[in-house]
Amino acid sequence: MAFSVTAKAPSSTANLGPGFDVFGLALDAFFDEITLTKKKHGIKIITSDLVPTNPKKNTAGLVALHMIKKFKIKGGVEIKIRKGVPAGFGMGSSAASAAATAVAFNHLFRLNLDANTLVECAGVGEMASAGSIHYDNVSASVLGGFVIVRTNPLDVIKIEPPNDLRLCVAVPKLDVPPKKTEVSRGVLPKKITLADSVVNLSNAAAIVAGFVQKDSNLIGTSIRDIIVEPARQHLIPGFSAVKKNALRAGALGVTISGAGPSVIAFATKKSDMQKIANSMKGGFASARTDCTILICKPSNGAKAQRTT
Repeated sequence: MAFSVTAKAPSSTANLGPGFDVFGLALDAFFDEITLTKKKHGIKIITSDLVPTNPKKNTAGLVALHMIKKFKIKGGVEIKIRKGVPAGFGMGSSAASAAATAVAFNHLFRLNLDANTLVECAGVGEMASAGSIHYDNVSASVLGGFVIVRTNPLDVIKIEPPNDLRLCVAVPKLDVPPKKTEVSRGVLPKKITLADSVVNLSNAAAIVAGFVQKDSNLIGTSIRDIIVEPARQHLIPGFSAVKKNALRAGALGVTISGAGPSVIAFATKKSDMQKIANSMKGGFASARTDCTILICKPSNGAKAQRTT
């Protein structure tokens, strides 16, 4: 009988331009690791990272509390958190912790949950950081690959990405506000024109077609968003220079990763990824901002292993 389970979940990028709150893609750039250990009662959080240790204010804690109640679990858990995904940079940091917790909990208590239930449980953890539940990042972290999220009822569709898809993520060294997701949602337009909606919808549809047809070029050239990106780009110093530089250097498409401030470029295995990386670094430098660059590819979803 196992008393401890460790799960590792990947970072992710949400929206992919026009797919706001609908698209997510798991990335092998960073990983969070969660170890759950059975206890007689209560929830205890152990971490050396700067995250809340009160379960009601902690992403992993909220997921565990929800699952204990939902599945009428007798007893409690100790949650050991090892953060690898930087918090607040549009890489699905809270989602990775939530996904790893849901997958580890499912494994530890042998619940045999289906994909949608795992995603629903992980989504509860987003309340801690985002203030509301969004499933795009958690779906990608739980399931891996490219995901399309439908709600009411929750229904997540997963598509395996093309093998040659490559991504370059520029993570700027900025001070991020504590409730960054709320701030970045606050600048979004309350009303949009039908014409703008049609442009974004056509690009979103083309992105899905690109994943279905395993066509990285179609995916990359369809990463065009004329609604959310223009409203948010002023929050990222140097964004237009980063985007222009990356496209000149051979990127197929460039957009804000999730709610930002990271910027993500889409390319293929044949692209000169180092050239794209350097160009993005130069774009941020023009706004006197340093950044970390990661060249990555799509990732599998969260994986659990029994530790004792």
